[in-house]
Amino acid sequence: MQKNMDIILPPPPTRFQILLASNSPRRRELLNMIVPDYRLASGHDTEETYPASIPQSKVPEYLSQIKAAPYLTELKENELLITADTIVLHRGTILGKPVDTSDAQNMLKSLCGNTHHVITGVTLTSTEKSISFSETTTVNFGHISDYEITEYIERFKPLDKAGAYGIQEWIGCIAINSIEGCFYNVMGLPLHALYLKLKEF
Repeated sequence: MQKNMDIILPPPPTRFQILLASNSPRRRELLNMIVPDYRLASGHDTEETYPASIPQSKVPEYLSQIKAAPYLTELKENELLITADTIVLHRGTILGKPVDTSDAQNMLKSLCGNTHHVITGVTLTSTEKSISFSETTTVNFGHISDYEITEYIERFKPLDKAGAYGIQEWIGCIAINSIEGCFYNVMGLPLHALYLKLKEF
């Protein structure tokens, strides 16, 4: 007979009650790996636009700050809000979420045989202070056929993903040669860096 065993949760990285403001199911799953007892913040839609004067590498941080702004008047003293944004930077162009399947195909074709950078910006906000940081992962993307690109888009519907792909999905197995940096960052949340920042906060 199998004995009942208590589930041992990891120690919380901070004294705050963590809130996550994100519609991304991947970010929710990732945060759960280091903060099992966080809560979702009530939804606020923000327009993800940025001034042309901002350096491309700083765009994710800027957008994570913009996402945090609507919650500032709602936070309680014991709460800490996490907001994040991820972009793919390829050949001096920011690739966001594709607008349709044709756009997704074009993005993936441009990535084939090339190296690109995935940058995630994160903002931590409490009633007392706010800090922002970003993490960059270099991804070496191999060659895949037009057929494989079409199959991936039809099966996995990556229109909600920056750069039109998810590294944790089938395409990550067949197309990505190697990465330099945090794997989870490519999924949408740099867990190691985030954990350290939460401890410092």
